[in-house]
Amino acid sequence: MIIRISFACFVLACSCLAQAERLKDIASLAGVRSNPLVGYGLVVGLDGTGDQTTQTPFTTQSFNSMLKQFGVTLPQGTNLQLKNVAAVAVHAELPPFAKPGQGIDVTISSIGNSKSLRGGSLLMTPLKGADGKIYAVAQGNLVVGGFGVEGADGSKITVNVPSVGRIPNGALVEREVPNAFAMNNHLIFNLRRADFTTAKRVAEKINDVLGPEVARALDAGSVQVTAPTEVDDRVTYMAMLENMEVKPGSEAARVIINSRTGTIVVGNNVRVTPVAVSHGSLTVTISEGANVSQPAPLSEGQTVVLPDTQVDVDEEGSRMFKFQAGTSLDDIVRAVNLVGAAPGDLMAILEAMKQAGALRANLIVI
Repeated sequence: MIIRISFACFVLACSCLAQAERLKDIASLAGVRSNPLVGYGLVVGLDGTGDQTTQTPFTTQSFNSMLKQFGVTLPQGTNLQLKNVAAVAVHAELPPFAKPGQGIDVTISSIGNSKSLRGGSLLMTPLKGADGKIYAVAQGNLVVGGFGVEGADGSKITVNVPSVGRIPNGALVEREVPNAFAMNNHLIFNLRRADFTTAKRVAEKINDVLGPEVARALDAGSVQVTAPTEVDDRVTYMAMLENMEVKPGSEAARVIINSRTGTIVVGNNVRVTPVAVSHGSLTVTISEGANVSQPAPLSEGQTVVLPDTQVDVDEEGSRMFKFQAGTSLDDIVRAVNLVGAAPGDLMAILEAMKQAGALRANLIVI
């Protein structure tokens, strides 16, 4: 049954691949990308689930530094027990073309031993890029999807992950990231899946619509397109290009096997040469029991327990099926389903066919 479902899902995927797709769905514009941001901050207002400062001294150091910025100086040697404060790492993705003043979502993760961030508020935290510059500032109340409850005897229940939270639109963009959208007299589309056939078809489609020599394929993953120099014209030009429909090239023949979950995906272009396959299984069952041996009357013997081991061997009958030359995916799945092979058996069959040179596909085990 699992094999049939996988086949049905694959046929549906193939029918979608056979249709033309928009250029925006199969390619991205070079130089237009998001940028990761990261920061370090404090979450306050926790209900006794903050960091244990004896084990996380950096929380106390950060708290003291924050107080000094507001003119509060603690006496030397003060031992703080900040059960309602937690040190956290804040990270976000700065999308392309984000302008100062716009909001972006942020994720907050505990980096100490805080048990839960539920009910906490993030204090103002600068978010820096890879160049060390501040691009956004985060602050706000956390939304935590998990929670945990602990009893006095040590028993506890935890749902999801209470030490991670989110703040929708919790950071304001302070600096715009420059991009290469209007820097050159051309645009470069990078295919999300490199393929020479797809790159050629993209260039041909653009040239058919806009004229010869407007686009050219640089390699299997990139297509260069001549573009207007004016920014407003380039936006209109880009809107037209990204909605062009192109039929991607067929994928290479692959068989993907996930050995951990038993998932098997057979590509549509997989073929086999003439081969006969027979697969069976041998089951050995060992059961342990015990028998009591009683001595004869007046024999002065002792009662002993003797082990009783039962070994059963069951070999399932298997049928042989034959693949003809050029057998398609439909024939492969139908033949395997007829003999009732489980996913684990199918893995062994495909691997043996590959070793025999009968499987015309790249066998990938993940």
